[in-house]
Amino acid sequence: MKPVNFLILPLKWLGRLLLLLLLLLIGPLVVLGFGDLDLDTHWSDASMRSSQQAPRPRDHKGAVVQVYGARAYNWRGAFAIHTWISTKRKGADHYSTYQVLGWNLYRGNSVISVTHRGIPDFLWYNARPDLLVDHRGENAESMIDAIEMAVADYPYPYRYQVWPGPNSNTFTAHVARRVPQLNLDLPPTAIGKDYLPDGAFFDSTPSGTGWQVSLRGLLGISLAPVEGFEFNLLGLGFGMDFDDVALRLPGFGRVALISGQ
Repeated sequence: MKPVNFLILPLKWLGRLLLLLLLLLIGPLVVLGFGDLDLDTHWSDASMRSSQQAPRPRDHKGAVVQVYGARAYNWRGAFAIHTWISTKRKGADHYSTYQVLGWNLYRGNSVISVTHRGIPDFLWYNARPDLLVDHRGENAESMIDAIEMAVADYPYPYRYQVWPGPNSNTFTAHVARRVPQLNLDLPPTAIGKDYLPDGAFFDSTPSGTGWQVSLRGLLGISLAPVEGFEFNLLGLGFGMDFDDVALRLPGFGRVALISGQ
């Protein structure tokens, strides 16, 4: 029987891990090289105008709850998106927007930004957002109080870290877990969504339809009817979305395998 060299085994697995990591970086590198990223405009000159996706209050009197996600500013957009939540109560003439902004810490303020009467569907420094969920009417009205309570209960109001979290996507995922009626499917590019609050290793997925295990957002696995199956390595998520028949890939996000999905 040939003797086993126990030094070779860890090196073999380390090599496989590095190969997997290199494969996961292909998506972000492709997006960086060929994607629709604005790498030239200074943040002070970038647009934050409306993307014209939210209904105007004068045209839609009912309640609205929407979640948006747009590519992060500059090269970071090859890896991640920034997410936020916008709500409008029934009969209201304005929206309220909830998000986390890391630069608030420079002024000693909470990272939680709550804006009333602002633009709900703004471009994120020239990046057009995707509408991740759109609830209207009584269904939306019933969520708003719970959303406001979840925002107030966010556990990291004075802490922010771009990677692996807590960040803007950690915040949105926290609210989604507290308000499962959102039925929110955050894409794998929402890096930080797997950073579970209070050091937890086990929690529900953001959609509230399944479960996940995560080690500080750096290593984990999730399974749910809405999100499908996703494995996370160093914040790079990949897997399969079964209900929508789509791949979940780093950099690319959700890639539909059937036209029209």
